[in-house]
Amino acid sequence: MVASSEKPSFVELYTPKLLTVLREGYGPASLKADAVAGLTVAIVALPLSMAIAIASGVTPDRGLYTSIVGGFIVSALGGSRFQIGGPAGAFIVLVAACVAAHGIDGLLLATFLSGLMLAAAGLLGLGTFIKYIPYPVTVGFTAGIAVIIFASQIKDLLGLTLAHEPGPLLPKLQALAGALPTVSPAAVLVTAVTIGIILAVRRLRPHWPSFIIGVAVASLGAALAGAPVETIGTRFGGIPQTLPMPHLPAFSWDKAVAVLPNALSFTLLGSIESLLSAVVADSMTGRRHRSNCELMAQGLANMASPLFGGICVTGNIARTATNVRSGARGPVSGMLHAVFLLLFMLIAAPLAAFIPLAALAGVLAVVAWNMAEKQEFATLIRASRGDAVVLLLTFLLVIFVDLTTGIVAGFVVSAMLFLHRMAQSVAIENGLPMLDEDKADGVNGNGRGPYDAAPATDPDMVVVRISGAFFFGAAAAVGAALDRIGEAPKAYVVDLSAVSLLDSTGAATLEGFVRKADRQGAVVHIAGAKRAVRRTLLAHGIRRPRVRFAASVNDAVAAGRGAGQDEAAAP
Repeated sequence: MVASSEKPSFVELYTPKLLTVLREGYGPASLKADAVAGLTVAIVALPLSMAIAIASGVTPDRGLYTSIVGGFIVSALGGSRFQIGGPAGAFIVLVAACVAAHGIDGLLLATFLSGLMLAAAGLLGLGTFIKYIPYPVTVGFTAGIAVIIFASQIKDLLGLTLAHEPGPLLPKLQALAGALPTVSPAAVLVTAVTIGIILAVRRLRPHWPSFIIGVAVASLGAALAGAPVETIGTRFGGIPQTLPMPHLPAFSWDKAVAVLPNALSFTLLGSIESLLSAVVADSMTGRRHRSNCELMAQGLANMASPLFGGICVTGNIARTATNVRSGARGPVSGMLHAVFLLLFMLIAAPLAAFIPLAALAGVLAVVAWNMAEKQEFATLIRASRGDAVVLLLTFLLVIFVDLTTGIVAGFVVSAMLFLHRMAQSVAIENGLPMLDEDKADGVNGNGRGPYDAAPATDPDMVVVRISGAFFFGAAAAVGAALDRIGEAPKAYVVDLSAVSLLDSTGAATLEGFVRKADRQGAVVHIAGAKRAVRRTLLAHGIRRPRVRFAASVNDAVAAGRGAGQDEAAAP
């Protein structure tokens, strides 16, 4: 069947994935699978939502409101089948800064304005451009956020007594160091028990909800022992058992202008975080999300959340991955996750008063450790000086200045490095232009043999040719093209002979393709990679046995056919 080349209509592009799934046929088996996945994600989200809210400088109930209201809308109206929305650790720094500067009313207004901006970005089709964020920038700002989250939890991890905790990292660490004599042994013990149980459950029973088990055991032990630790009840008086009535945030032009920079920061981070989460879900399932529809849903969720007192909503990578691994079939699982959280709040809210803050801090410490992307960080440091500069610049600016500055600076430096690399690449290629102009058939035919149709028609092999500069600006398009290859061959041949430049984002895109092919049992042959390109591939872990290198496409095709014949001949 030949795919239609007609441009999709507005309705087709912005139809929620929920309707797509229902049209495909949604029966009792799918509902059961989604219910199990939704319950699993809700159990994970329950302690996380409260912990993130507390770390953000607001009460724990606002984290639950965010997951219930925002999470339901993200799943019901989004462009991803598996996205789970709610409060995210990445927002802790931005939300806390907004609350400190403008109060709760300012935060709710900034969140609502951010929702308007996200919806507008989706309508204007800007979701496509978010994919152009370079890979070192995403790793750098994620690692920076992880450091800040961990630093924000040291006070509760150790049970320190501190009259005022500064926001910037260095003054914060100085204040925490001065408060070390007030450390609480009981809080340290609760922290250790929580983290220890989470790590043990993940190792011994990886499918069990480690967060809720760790928090429940630590809370029960602290309550039975009468440990002198601060709890949700002692600090916040517990959490309500119902959702509040919706109402618009307090509005004035002066207030709107004052919180506009915060709203812009929420919009930038929310769009990046949610689309990265959708991409992770795509890589795990082989499906494709629609980025602009997803931004529309994120915008509507961020407009609805503050109506109920909630904070910023975004797609969450960890909870989305949990949703996929739990066997979700579609968006109904995310909607049910919100319903289950509402039921937990209605039934078990009084029990939340006994949860020690040290236990929730332990949960966020584990989240921060997992967020840091340590392996990717080390790979980029080794990959090239340029990638290391972008990574470290973004990382340090996020930690010591702010998130928006780090992302913008990292992107600008990445663009400058790309121009420099392209200049070098063109020089190395003896001044050949970046794009070949049309030539006469006689010129194109010089030295070439007759066209061989076999590679294009072989059902057991797919040949993919990539040409030009494979950098962060082109990685999204190439990645989408690779993902759209619908065949299930025994071998792929990726011809890189015409690739003049490969950066870390392009390498990460190829690594994801190789990983997916490996899961399908297909061998990937990379042909014609120049020395610099091959060095970048090796630095990102694209090596044997998952891939095999060949000098030319013909050699790669011959090797692929030989492997297929050997497999067919095996008893």
